[in-house]
Amino acid sequence: MIIKSSTSLRNDYNTISKMAHEKEKPVYITRNGEGDLVLMSIDAFEKREAIIDLKEKLLVAEEQRLRGDKATPLDSAYQRIKERIDDKL
Repeated sequence: MIIKSSTSLRNDYNTISKMAHEKEKPVYITRNGEGDLVLMSIDAFEKREAIIDLKEKLLVAEEQRLRGDKATPLDSAYQRIKERIDDKL
């Protein structure tokens, strides 16, 4: 975990920005010794959001499977996806 004070963010933004980009991890910013903000690069944020979105979709699919909802066979799903791609080309 990377922790920096708000003073260091104000005084040395470029170093903290570079660190956030290189480490691709959140940088926790404190104010008066208490947690205040989390700073991260846009790339790291978008990757994290994509992972969360995928996990949500997988959770919905697993819930549907456990309920016994009707599933689409893989070859049928593949064919439908292929048709949609071909329609757009």
